[in-house]
Amino acid sequence: MVSADSAGAADTTDPAATDASAISAARSGPAPGPGPSPAYEAARDPEAAKLSPGEPGHTRMRLALFAAGLATFALLYSTQAMLPEVSRALNAAPDQASWTVSGATVGLAVAVLPLAALSERFGRRRMLTVSMATAVVLALAMPFADELGTLIALRTAQGAAVAGVPASAMAFLADEVRSRHLVGAVGLFVAGNSVGGMSGRILTGWVTEGWGWRAGLGSVAVAALLCTAAYVLLAPRARNFRPAELNPRAVARTVGGHLRNPLLLRLYATGLLFMVVFGAVYTVIGYRLAARPFELSQGLIGSIFVIYLAGTAVSATAGRLNSRLGHHGTLYLGIGLVVAGLLVSTVDSLAAIVAGLVLITAGFFAGHSVASGAVSRTATEGRAQASALYQMAYYTGSSLGGALGAVAFAAGGWAATVALTLGAMVCAAGVTAYAARRSVRAAAAVAPEARRA
Repeated sequence: MVSADSAGAADTTDPAATDASAISAARSGPAPGPGPSPAYEAARDPEAAKLSPGEPGHTRMRLALFAAGLATFALLYSTQAMLPEVSRALNAAPDQASWTVSGATVGLAVAVLPLAALSERFGRRRMLTVSMATAVVLALAMPFADELGTLIALRTAQGAAVAGVPASAMAFLADEVRSRHLVGAVGLFVAGNSVGGMSGRILTGWVTEGWGWRAGLGSVAVAALLCTAAYVLLAPRARNFRPAELNPRAVARTVGGHLRNPLLLRLYATGLLFMVVFGAVYTVIGYRLAARPFELSQGLIGSIFVIYLAGTAVSATAGRLNSRLGHHGTLYLGIGLVVAGLLVSTVDSLAAIVAGLVLITAGFFAGHSVASGAVSRTATEGRAQASALYQMAYYTGSSLGGALGAVAFAAGGWAATVALTLGAMVCAAGVTAYAARRSVRAAAAVAPEARRA
């Protein structure tokens, strides 16, 4: 779940660079001979050096980033579907076991901005490779964790390692793929995120049912290892990356400017609040379905995550919704769907719970798609840092939702979790209403000036 401007510590909207000789050639005209040199073409048109459909490297790039998305998000939420079994096997309460999920998202939230800065210096492809390899090594060690604290520590470190993928992937694509073909390449990467998150949970659910939680974690580690190998073999070398000097002060100035922008702060708050709901619901739902009156098996609990496909479908139509309803209207729609889903899910019926989860998932993806896209449009400079800050808020929301949702469930059952998440949606509605009023006032102030002009 990443936006197209989210990776890199500096804005990468025009990442191609050329050497001095190529620029000189572009100014003086083509070299003598049958045709212009590749350096001349690249200097005259920076897009000329990038990949487009029909070139072998373009297909390899798309498939490599799809594999990266699969591996990353299968690992990030690998324990979520098996939380009831982890609680039973390690004698842990839901609020304790939930930190195997929240710890990973905390690690990602903390590491994404620093790793984005490092990718500017050392390269996107290298950052992706090192991040995925480190995350897989940690995943292979997890089945041998002998206590909950060790497992949580490994998961937190894994989340920090995984952060290198969203910190670098979009910038890697922007560097190497022609801009008019970038949306398709980004779409395939995002699809890998969604499919990886869903399939990882389903895989661990069914394997855990048959062979226990250690085998479940081992299965997703092996799957991620295969995806990482596919990425390393498929990803073409970086042709357009030029390393930048690390400049912490410049990054800090840009980040500080974003944090003083009221509109960006409202968008970050919106993403955080939506993710509080999503993290709470999907962390706790397994415990509810494992208990009476449902008593579903671990495999069936994992299969619940196929509902993610509803979110994938909504993400694909978010642009059309935004065009028809407007930014604030689409956010209100998302909030309304989430609230309706939460209320429906309180009914003690499996059909009602599934219907509620579909509504919650659809509403979440509608709100997240609009908020994350608005961040890129709002930031006039430093878009990469602006999007990285959104990701920090987003995954902080996931951590808070998972942890607080489990505490609420332990204290008052599903009704308490629903009350917590409804409160988050009330806050999101308040933030959206305030932003809508500010927009109306700004438009009213501009209108007289426009008429006089």
